[in-house]
This record gives sequence, structure tokens and C-alpha cells, in this order.
Amino acid sequence: MIVTTTDKIEGKQIVKTLGLVRGSTIRARHIGHDVMAGLRNIVGGEITDYTKMLAESREQSIQRMVQEAEGMGANAIVGTRFVTSMVMSGASELLAYGTAVVIE
Repeated sequence: MIVTTTDKIEGKQIVKTLGLVRGSTIRARHIGHDVMAGLRNIVGGEITDYTKMLAESREQSIQRMVQEAEGMGANAIVGTRFVTSMVMSGASELLAYGTAVVIE
């Protein structure tokens, strides 16, 4: 499965557009990580626990989007985008979405 942020894939032709596909995950913060993040906020630097959590969330969202596209018979997804939103205090959704297509 080719997943791209562009609207077309160089050297390939889109022969069929199947429609919108999406994948999302909702993650909550961990109180222990919040304590460490608070300390890191004082001294500066990367908050590696949150970096890891967000990277895992992106991968899970992409995986779910790809599964939906495969179920539709797609072999590529174009125009992929990511959106985050707060669901409740301490919990956020990461949504990946794009257009499922068949390419040759």
C-alpha cells in the first residue's frame, strides 16, 4: 500500500477513486509522565514519553486507515492528512485521513 500526502503518485496513474478513508486513535496522558513533563518544562528539553506516545498514535492511525482502504480494494492512499483534537481533559484523538485509490 502506497500512502502519500500528495494528490498523485509520480509514475503511476489513478484509475479509480474509491473515496475517503480514515483511521484514528484516542490516547490519554499518564500521570507519571505528566510529572516528568512538568519537570522537563522547568529545565527544558524533549519530553520523550510524549514524543513516543504521539509517534505510536500516528502509526496506529495510519494502520487503521490502510486497513479501511484495503477493505475497499485500494492499493494506494493519496492526500493523507493528520488532525488532532482534544476529546476531554488529558485525552486527545489523532486522526489520519486520505483518499483511497486504485493505481496502475
